[in-house]
Amino acid sequence: MADAERDEDAAHSGPRFRSILLVCAANTARSVMAEQLLLRELSEHGLDDAVRVRSAGIAPYARDGALVSLDTRMALRDVGIHLGEEATSTDLKRHPELLEQADLVIAMTAAQARELRARFAVPQDLEVHTLRSFVAESGDIDDPFEKGEAAFAACRDEIMRLIPLVVARLLHD
Repeated sequence: MADAERDEDAAHSGPRFRSILLVCAANTARSVMAEQLLLRELSEHGLDDAVRVRSAGIAPYARDGALVSLDTRMALRDVGIHLGEEATSTDLKRHPELLEQADLVIAMTAAQARELRARFAVPQDLEVHTLRSFVAESGDIDDPFEKGEAAFAACRDEIMRLIPLVVARLLHD
């Protein structure tokens, strides 16, 4: 079968995962970037209605309604994604339904993946990966918090590099 036919078959069958939850500590930087970049990539593949994407913070200090970092908004703006000043975080402790509705959770670090399983009621069959492990790489997405504009841009660029690989796996897994 030709590659184009395989790609077409995969697109028709749709992605294996229909609801993805991206998590990081406070949901003001990395998971927000990953959510927005994944939404854009899915849209470019015509899959914006096929996959639900949400993000949340899992740290004890995560809070509903905390403003998304200005550095995050600026880093996204630099690649054409505009989040308004009113963009806020989601605290998974207050929204456990996001975990219940997900069929894939992607954390930014291995420690967060472990913390998620330790602190939340994660169904046994729910797949939990790090962003890198989901695409067969190792390592974490480091937190750019309080490290300045360049660190946020580097974080965004690394997430941007990985997101097409995530979508490819969603389509061909």
